[in-house]
Amino acid sequence: MSTITAQDINKLRKHTGQGMLDCRAALTETNGDFEAAVDFLRKKGAKVAAKRSDRDANEGIVLAKTNEGGNIGITLNVTSETDFVAKNDDFIAFGNQLIDIAVANNCKSLEEFKSADFDGIPVSEKILEQVGKIGEKIDVTSFERVEADYVAAYNHGGNRVAVLVGMTQAEADAGKDVAMQIAAMNPVALNRDSVSQDQIDREKKVIMESMKADPKMEGKPEQMLTKIAEGKLGAFFKENTLMAQPFVKDGSKTVEQFLKDTNADLNLTEYKRLAVG
Repeated sequence: MSTITAQDINKLRKHTGQGMLDCRAALTETNGDFEAAVDFLRKKGAKVAAKRSDRDANEGIVLAKTNEGGNIGITLNVTSETDFVAKNDDFIAFGNQLIDIAVANNCKSLEEFKSADFDGIPVSEKILEQVGKIGEKIDVTSFERVEADYVAAYNHGGNRVAVLVGMTQAEADAGKDVAMQIAAMNPVALNRDSVSQDQIDREKKVIMESMKADPKMEGKPEQMLTKIAEGKLGAFFKENTLMAQPFVKDGSKTVEQFLKDTNADLNLTEYKRLAVG
């Protein structure tokens, strides 16, 4: 049997991020074969993942980052089972490694990202390694990408909310302000035209049913109710679409007015918002 040295254990620990005892056990099990020990730890992660597959992983972190050119941004949701793990420095560092890989490879989908290289193995397998190390279910469950002339990325405190904003001009301060607005106000769409017809129909139905249930509206003609509903729907668009919302830093103007005051040619193309849970 090969002698397992402290150097062997340390090398495996640095390569996999696993604990010293786990690395010693893996090398002992594989008779000192480094590559076999790496595979052993990976299989351990797969076994843990299989055992915990029915667990809810509703905690974690969300991260947003742009490329050096500032025209492509990606945001990821790295999930965990517990808030304790989500706040762990090693877990956060792993999440930042993942977002760096997504941006560096200009990944365009979650599937493409999970196939990307992470220290010689696919990201999906590296995640399994971390499952074995941490001992609970972790994964990347959401992936969003924005490409525009300029993309602003914003990570809200504690990595609980992340936002990407696509813009027609490179206005970093305005981009951050709008991203903070999106993080705080969670609009349903960019503007009125971006709201799906299904959502509009649902909102109209809720408004009409609430009015019909109101004793003050009893006996009112349907035509009047429809007119009132249209007014309420207009208020919904104003409160819930980004461009029409009052700007959080100056409620006297809308987000659209804020953008035009900043730069007459400045407009938004799209945004993405991810939140934990």
